Amino acid sequence: MTEPNRADLGKDPQRVSGMFDQVARRYDLTNDVLSLGNDRLWRVATRRAIAPRAGERILDLAAGTGASSAALAGSGAEIVAADFSPGMIAEGRRRYGPEAAGGGIPNLSFVEADATDLPFADDEFDAVTMSFGLRNVNEPKKGLAELLRVTRPGGRVVICEFSHPPSPVFGGLYRFYNRRVLPAVARVISSNADAYEYLNESIADWPDQPTLAAWLREAGWVDVAYRNLSLGIVALHRGRKAAARLAG
Repeated sequence: MTEPNRADLGKDPQRVSGMFDQVARRYDLTNDVLSLGNDRLWRVATRRAIAPRAGERILDLAAGTGASSAALAGSGAEIVAADFSPGMIAEGRRRYGPEAAGGGIPNLSFVEADATDLPFADDEFDAVTMSFGLRNVNEPKKGLAELLRVTRPGGRVVICEFSHPPSPVFGGLYRFYNRRVLPAVARVISSNADAYEYLNESIADWPDQPTLAAWLREAGWVDVAYRNLSLGIVALHRGRKAAARLAG
């Protein structure tokens, strides 16, 4: 049996990738249970914020098993699901690729990719999105800059990520749940419970909503705004790449 792999806040790419490889098969089920079903609402909110349209080309980075990518593909847009975990990519292809039942989803493809060095051309996508993945990147500001690079002028970004509830009372309850309840449940249902200890640490270490908005602006995104989901457990950040200037 493979020894459980646990990442730390150093976020070494190989350790983080290996950790997600080990939880790929039960990842969606575990998230559904641990979030008390809220993950489904977060995916719906993210999809609405992206507003995919037929004919667009959209990058879903940190796509995991491809559940969010498959939902986006229902719009008729061409979706590229990218993740740096080979195990997650393999699970996504098993569920939605050509070998899946019914031949999979034709306008959905899977690519192994590092967020800090994306294997895509400049200005390639109409929209880019990343859900619960930026927190695991060892250089998140570089990841935001890479997302900007591969987005066409006028294109949009949507980042869905764990954040910090603004209410002190609710924030205290949320931290109690993460420290006490979540690890106990993860030990029962996850194939690598240690991974969810890292989850708690990475959430606590992650910056608040205004700080992430500032990072997006620093990377070059404009019209940056955010809104809280589930009382601030999660925040949905949005932005746009400035339109290209016409030569004078």
